[in-house]
Amino acid sequence: MKREPSPDLDVLHRLARPAGRDVVDIGCGGGALVRELARSGARATGVEISAQQLAPALAADPGAAGRYLVGRAQELPLPDGSMDVAIFMRALHHVPPGDLMTALREARRVLRAEGVVYVAEPLPEGDYFALTTLVEDELEVREAAQRALADAGRVGLERVTTVEYPLAIELADIAAYRRRTVSVDPDRAPVFDARREEIEAAFSRLGAPGDGEARVFVQPMRADLLRRV
Repeated sequence: MKREPSPDLDVLHRLARPAGRDVVDIGCGGGALVRELARSGARATGVEISAQQLAPALAADPGAAGRYLVGRAQELPLPDGSMDVAIFMRALHHVPPGDLMTALREARRVLRAEGVVYVAEPLPEGDYFALTTLVEDELEVREAAQRALADAGRVGLERVTTVEYPLAIELADIAAYRRRTVSVDPDRAPVFDARREEIEAAFSRLGAPGDGEARVFVQPMRADLLRRV
């Protein structure tokens, strides 16, 4: 296992080589990765769990650089063998633990014979993780995601490469952090607002100074490339 300083996109492009291929971003959120993939020449599809969750991606992509579908990781709205790369970018741990193997099986189903699954997961460590725990404690779900990846052979996938790297996350202010964390799950909003004072104190204490009032937080990441057995 290698450990190296490299951002999400560099590792994704180097390991999965999505340019010029049919790619699905499972749990695409605001669609930033879909748009980046389209710019690199990929035929990119984003899948998100509801129309509400997908709305920001559609609004940010008026030129329809990518295709967007409502669906769940456990039941992807895609035909068998239609994709070259299936991506979970910080998304696998948001799948309920009991459904993780189903989600990986679905990712395999939509792959062509030489296709790959790329999974980038935040590890339960670092100052950004400490900040996140004030809104939602993700220790168990992040550990469950790693166990599922280790057991991916059960659904016909095998690990090809694993890379660990630190991801620097710069947030302009506490409002930017609220937008980021609530965009992942709208149910976090009332928790955030109820604990705002505590979160603001941690925001000022953790991380390092960025530009102006911004703070920079480090989130250790692990990227896995898996292929069909």
